[in-house]
Amino acid sequence: MTLFYAPDIVQNPFLNEEESLHCTKVLRLKAGDVVHVIDGIGGLYEVEIVAPHAKHTEVRILSVQNAFEKRPFRIHLAVAPTKNSDRFEWFIEKATEIGVDTITPLLCRYSERKSIKSERIEKILISASKQSLKAFVPKLNPMMRYDDFIESVIEPHRFIAHCYSAEKIHLLHACPPHADVVVLVGPEGDFSLEEVQLALQHNFQPVTLGNSRLRTETAGVIACHLVTVVNSL
Repeated sequence: MTLFYAPDIVQNPFLNEEESLHCTKVLRLKAGDVVHVIDGIGGLYEVEIVAPHAKHTEVRILSVQNAFEKRPFRIHLAVAPTKNSDRFEWFIEKATEIGVDTITPLLCRYSERKSIKSERIEKILISASKQSLKAFVPKLNPMMRYDDFIESVIEPHRFIAHCYSAEKIHLLHACPPHADVVVLVGPEGDFSLEEVQLALQHNFQPVTLGNSRLRTETAGVIACHLVTVVNSL
């Protein structure tokens, strides 16, 4: 099943220029062909192509599945972007394929990247959602200062993955099923001791992701996968 993305398809039954180009020039679909469209908030639409066009293909909605494959849990990953933007974008893509719900880029004491290309990342989120057949596109929050983020967290189950020697439990065992969780992953230089202490003061539980020392982007993907595994057992 090939998916297209149209966030306001109910009010505006057209594919945008990028999606229309893929539909008409790459896939060579024609009037009368039936395809599927996601709106990014859980709607999966079966639509008929009415008027193919390279810039604004018109469609007609045949049926809709709301909250398509909605899960009884949510994953919020707060991750410090890597110095190499390609690595962070790889993390974004893979976490989306696995099933993340919200991503917040963190600005930490040892962060080497102070900004992100939000528009480019949004495109990766949409592309990865379509590729992995998901009707929900993850939410990308603006980059936040670490301290501000810690103060803003509302998820009841909150974890921080750091590399310091301390008593930690494996995320696989710490994370409860069917619960909303937030996991913090630090920059390539790890969180500072002060940042770890602040998280602990705000009821974050220290966790390990395994015995290996992981790159930031790998740790983010592993954290996402482990939460998903907990909810599939």
